[in-house]
Amino acid sequence: MEYVYAALLLHAAGKEITEEKIKAILEVAGVEVNEARVKALVAALEGINISEAIQKASVPMLASAAAAPAAAPAVEAKKEEKKEEKKKEEEEKKEEEAIEGLGALFG
Repeated sequence: MEYVYAALLLHAAGKEITEEKIKAILEVAGVEVNEARVKALVAALEGINISEAIQKASVPMLASAAAAPAAAPAVEAKKEEKKEEKKKEEEEKKEEEAIEGLGALFG
């Protein structure tokens, strides 16, 4: 992941993404550099419009993030429903105990 972050940092700075620059960033960050991974990353990014790729990737993430708060009311509704059920059960139990107590009076 560090390799991708280095490439994104170079892109954000408007610099060309090269093996030497990625190695330099990783070394400064204290990461042990794997030459093969650096070469593979630079080769994979060749001809890729990173800005466009980021924009395309961020749209689904925004949609899923917007869907998460919509689910929260459903969760709250279930919690409320469980609370109401628990209250009803407690009330029924109290009524049963009261009836049992009355039975002892006439029993």
